[in-house]
Amino acid sequence: MDAALSKSERETLKAIYRLTSGQGPAVAGVSAHTGDLAVTLRVSPGTMTAVVKRLADRGLVDYTRYRGVELTPVGRQSAVAVIRRHRIVERFLADMLGYAWNEADRLAPSFEHELPQEVEDRLFSALHRPSTCPHGFPIPEPEVTDIPAMPPLYALEPGDVAVVAMSGSTDQDVITFLDALGLRPGVQVEVKEKQPFDGPLVLRVDGQDRTLGARVAQQIFVRKSPNGAGEPVGDDHRKEQTP
Repeated sequence: MDAALSKSERETLKAIYRLTSGQGPAVAGVSAHTGDLAVTLRVSPGTMTAVVKRLADRGLVDYTRYRGVELTPVGRQSAVAVIRRHRIVERFLADMLGYAWNEADRLAPSFEHELPQEVEDRLFSALHRPSTCPHGFPIPEPEVTDIPAMPPLYALEPGDVAVVAMSGSTDQDVITFLDALGLRPGVQVEVKEKQPFDGPLVLRVDGQDRTLGARVAQQIFVRKSPNGAGEPVGDDHRKEQTP
């Protein structure tokens, strides 16, 4: 990770990646617009444009006014490195300090950008080299340029088996509702039924059938299990934190 990058620049790289690579609400492969980035990062449009221009000067993004922002190959690698560190720090907060998965997401940016690379590496080793963050999303390998996208739960079909991941931006009321159904990061689900015309899903969760509407099912991400044989996302040495 480039130690010369500021916190705002790193957070912007992270946001661009999520908005253009299927890791957020935008359609995969499209440019990120500075207005959307400003809303995501809670800064003014002018401030966001200034950060994007600095990243363009570094060769990390391609920016054309009115067309949006795209990561260059080196910018994409830098963005994935930022996301890797964020997810390692989240895992530290959840595994070692006992924070719930959604609290870890909130707290990680407060200090992740100040860590020397050697501290990140030692944290990763001390955590027994976890494969996922507490949300259930993969922790990418060093120096890769892409993270496998995870489709929404509602994209599955009857018979599909998958493990659940949830974004830190998920509404707390939705988290509470899903937790009552047994749906939380790392849980395995099987789709039993899918009603037509945006109808609800019937899921098998921990031996019980649960019904979930399309709108909420679109907010849950999954890793589909091959051949219908699922395994929990996360690490065998711990149980996922719940909010």
